[in-house]
Amino acid sequence: MKFDLTFGALLTAASLSLNAYATDTIRVATFNVSMDATNYTAKGEPIKSDALVNALTSNTQQIKNIAEIIQRVRPDIILLNEFDFVPKEQGIDYFKTHYLAVSQNKQKAIDYPYSYIAPVNTGLATEFDLDNDGKKSKVMGDAQGFGFFEGHYGMAILSKYPIDFDKIRTLQTFKYKDMPNAKMPLMPKTGENWYNAQEWQALRLSSKSFWDVPVVIDNKAVHILASHPTPPVFDGEEDRNGKRNHDEIRLIADYVANAEYLYDDNGNKGGLDAQSRFVILGDLNAAPEGDKARLETTDQLLKNPLINAQFVPKSAGAKQQYELAYAQHFTANWQARVDYVLPSTYGLDIKEGGVFWPVESNEQYRLIKDRSASSDHRLVWLDLVIK
Repeated sequence: MKFDLTFGALLTAASLSLNAYATDTIRVATFNVSMDATNYTAKGEPIKSDALVNALTSNTQQIKNIAEIIQRVRPDIILLNEFDFVPKEQGIDYFKTHYLAVSQNKQKAIDYPYSYIAPVNTGLATEFDLDNDGKKSKVMGDAQGFGFFEGHYGMAILSKYPIDFDKIRTLQTFKYKDMPNAKMPLMPKTGENWYNAQEWQALRLSSKSFWDVPVVIDNKAVHILASHPTPPVFDGEEDRNGKRNHDEIRLIADYVANAEYLYDDNGNKGGLDAQSRFVILGDLNAAPEGDKARLETTDQLLKNPLINAQFVPKSAGAKQQYELAYAQHFTANWQARVDYVLPSTYGLDIKEGGVFWPVESNEQYRLIKDRSASSDHRLVWLDLVIK
C-alpha cells in the first residue's frame, strides 16, 4: 500500500512537472471587417464619422455576421482592420458587449477581456496637395492617409490574454523621409519628385499606423505587429501608393530586424530585440501571385529568415469559386492573397490554420456570399504553439 501511494505521488509530481513545461497553443487571426463609414453610407450621402456608431446601435445584420464568423473561428487574439476609430465605449466595447458577447445564430458567445485601439493617420488633415490634383482638400487624397475623416479605416485588437499596455509601441508619426532609401514617387513627365520639399518633410510613412502590442501568455510575451498599408492602386503612372505600400511593408521587415533608424511615437529607437516572439497581422494589400502580384514587396516578408511563411492558409471555398491553381490561398473576393498571419521563426511553431471561406453548398456561405453579407475580405487564422 505504501508503495502504491509513493508511486502515485511520483506520477502526480511527474505529471505536474510535464504540465509546467507543456507548450501552449493560441489561435491568432486577422480580419478586415469593412466596419468603416463608407460601408454604412448610402450612395450620394455625405460620409460621417459617426456612421459606425449608428450601425452598431442599429443591430446591423452585416455586423452580426462579422460577429458570427468570429464566434465560429474563435481566435484568442484578433486584429480587426477597417474598424473606424471612434470613442471606445461606442465602438469596440459596444461591438464586444452587444455582438460578440451575444450568441449569433446559436453560436457560443465569445469574450475578449482585453482590447487596444489608438489613433491612425487616415483622414488626418494636411495643408498640402499630396495627390497633385490642383486642390487642397485637407482630407481624402490630401490627408496623411486616405480617409474622409480622422480615424476612418482604423484598427482594433481583441485578446483573451493580457496586453502589456506599458510596453506597447506605435509608429504612427514616423516620417517617410526618415526611412533610408525610401521609394520617392516621381512625376511621370518631368522625373521630378512627386512631393515637394515641404510635403516630404511632413509626410508620415504609415497610411494608418504600425503597432507593436505585446500580449502576455504564461509569462511569455508575443508581440502582435499590426498594420494596414495603403492599397497599391488608386494612383497613376507615378505609382505613389504602390511605392508607399512597399515601404510600409518594408517598415515591418525592418522592425523585426531591429533597424537602428526606426523610432516610435515616444522617441524610442530601433525595433524588436533579437529572439522576440512576434506575429505579423493585417490586410497588407500586397499579393505574392496572380495579376496583382508585387513580389518585390511581399518577398520582404515571405522570404525573410526571421519570419515563418512556409505555411500558407487556404480555403475550399475560394478554390471552388475561382479556377486558378493558387485560388485556394485568396483572402479577398477580388481574387488576391493580401491578409496575413505571419509568426516569427523564433519561439513559435505553426500547428494549423485556414481562411474562413465556406463552399457555396455550405450553410455558412451566407456569411460571405457578397460584400454586404460581411466583408470583401476573409478571416485568416493560425494555431501557434508557443515554445
